[in-house]
Amino acid sequence: QVSLVESGGGLVQPGGSLTLPCSVSGETFTIYAVGWFRQAPGKERKFVAAITWTCGNTFYADSVKGRFTISSDNAKNTRYLQMNSLKPEDTAIYYCGCRGTSNYDSWGQGTQVTVSS
Repeated sequence: QVSLVESGGGLVQPGGSLTLPCSVSGETFTIYAVGWFRQAPGKERKFVAAITWTCGNTFYADSVKGRFTISSDNAKNTRYLQMNSLKPEDTAIYYCGCRGTSNYDSWGQGTQVTVSS
């Protein structure tokens, strides 16, 4: 079993920045990758970024490339999503999830990010 806890959400103006930590605990040896997803009101949950647990390879959705950065702090078992140049369309609930050999199957509770003036 793996437990994930997101934090760091809030209200930010367009063009601003936020960093979302995802704290991971439990059977971390089963994790292949940790990913960030987001879900806007009335829309499906969508992939944002991911990082492999051991090697730190990163992957991004086209919509966030160049603006968001996913990173690791292995000593703290925490994965971060640094979000810069935020836009109103980035407004969503952001979820941290992890996967082993198949699909993402463990999720945090989510954290709300609102980009508005």
